[in-house]
Amino acid sequence: MNTDQFIVFAIIGLALILFIWGRIRYDVVAMMALIGSVILGVVPADTAFEGFGHPAVITVAAVLIISQALRNSGIVELATRFLEPAAGHPTLHILALTTVVAICSAFMNNVGALALMLPIAIGSAYNSKRPTSEVLMPLSFGSLLGGLTTLIGTPPNIIISSFRQAETGQGFAMFDFLPVGFGVALTGILFISVVGWRLLPKRAVNNSENESLFQIEDYIAEVRIPENSPYVGHRLVDLETLAQGNVAVVALVRREDRMLAPSGYMRLKAEDILTLESDTDTLQRVVDEANLELVGSADDSSEDLQSDRVGILEAVVTPGSRLEGRTAHNMQLHTHHGINTLGVARQGQPVNERIGRVRFMPGDVLLIQGIREEMPETLASLGLLPLAERELSLTPKRGSIVAPLLFAIAILLVVFGILPPQISFLGAVGTMVLLGELNLKELYESVDWSIIVLLAAMIPVGLALETSGGTAMIASPLVSLSAHIPVWAIMGLLIFITMILSDVMNNAATAVLMAPIGISIANGLGVNVDTFLIAIAIGSSSTYLTPIGHQSNLLVMGPGGYKFGDYWRMGLPLDVIILVVSVPLILWIWPL
Repeated sequence: MNTDQFIVFAIIGLALILFIWGRIRYDVVAMMALIGSVILGVVPADTAFEGFGHPAVITVAAVLIISQALRNSGIVELATRFLEPAAGHPTLHILALTTVVAICSAFMNNVGALALMLPIAIGSAYNSKRPTSEVLMPLSFGSLLGGLTTLIGTPPNIIISSFRQAETGQGFAMFDFLPVGFGVALTGILFISVVGWRLLPKRAVNNSENESLFQIEDYIAEVRIPENSPYVGHRLVDLETLAQGNVAVVALVRREDRMLAPSGYMRLKAEDILTLESDTDTLQRVVDEANLELVGSADDSSEDLQSDRVGILEAVVTPGSRLEGRTAHNMQLHTHHGINTLGVARQGQPVNERIGRVRFMPGDVLLIQGIREEMPETLASLGLLPLAERELSLTPKRGSIVAPLLFAIAILLVVFGILPPQISFLGAVGTMVLLGELNLKELYESVDWSIIVLLAAMIPVGLALETSGGTAMIASPLVSLSAHIPVWAIMGLLIFITMILSDVMNNAATAVLMAPIGISIANGLGVNVDTFLIAIAIGSSSTYLTPIGHQSNLLVMGPGGYKFGDYWRMGLPLDVIILVVSVPLILWIWPL
């Protein structure tokens, strides 16, 4: 091992440890790996940021934007209409949900497809009196399976195609992944629908009725503002500041008027009665320091804290949300965003820590009170996804066929080789903006910049692994195995290794690192490079054992009440099935 190889392996090894640790965001880890590679001389400084202009990165960004336009169009809602008749039987119910989300994710970003279907799945589970844990993990896995079928279905496929372009001069076509991907997806969906959901725990409760998960009545009290209180004439936000964000003012009674979710800038008057949601210790401290009078426990339920103007709903913190790693106190959610955080649940259990001190994590479920008309824009800006409130959408459904039509044209341009994917889809995005199907705010907010940074940073690091001879060094032992085991077994082993990696690090990063290794093994064996690239594509997208390998898995963790160890229950047999099905399919469609 030469010096450059040692440095590259050390950087990638450290990055892998940090990916598994999970305390530092994966895009930050990737950028640290890139900067370290430049400083230590294995990535030239003048090419360090070429990844940001890489065709794969541009294509991923364009597909993310197009996914937003398709969500705006409302076309997916049409596809969900056949779900209602299927909800009466668990197997048919889950089959319908996973099929719809798989079809959507074949042409949309996986997380975007899941976000569309998540409220529908929770609502249908509630209506059919089934625990959400039975339907949400199947929904997530279905979104991953659907992505296997097309070039744009998942970022790993786009990355794999770019490596083929560099190796052979031509990338994969739009539907080159379909024969193998469809076979794997179909088998996986049938397993999930017939057997898989039965392996899941049933600890999650239906959260469509807010009281089922968040017993907020236990934390509500009424206080009166006496004339001698030093806070008479002060703003509500001053009282919240005194409580360090651990108190939510959910209602204010002034004479005969009762105001729900009052503005933080409202001035307090003597004899005002406030309904506060807080823990006992914080409440007592606020009463003492502000010289308030404790009237007693309020009899309000969550229904009493809603009106035609004010609503309460549950929302999940999405990966990359502005709330990730921050607290309600330092975000000043009521003052700056007009919402009260009434409760936080993690992995299906309420968090008993003081709300103002809870550091939000992806998958956390928040119980929120706010103005109904303002809620969609507020949730979208914060990166929160509403759950069972089907009438509340983050974006207006415009009922337009323009975006789907432009997308179809872009696909045809790619299929017939008229334009490369990055140009065709980026052109579709520009046309959508010009025609008003997307505004600039939606355009920039729809891009998951963490994925873009991850890819742009890891591509040069992956190239350094190849140019240093690291890929050949890794491939050599596997190539030498050909004297003892058949090539198909080596390919199966490569898929297995890729699966394991994708379960502990982002699947796009896995594809960046494993694609050149697959090419090196194929060249060492003297066989078809495509065979091994398709194998890497299947393995990279098989992230079923943990919630951290893919954002879709993380997104359903909180609403489904799953624990980290629940994913392997259905994920392990699914991985085995994918391995058994994909190897002969790949060898048949892409012979050695």
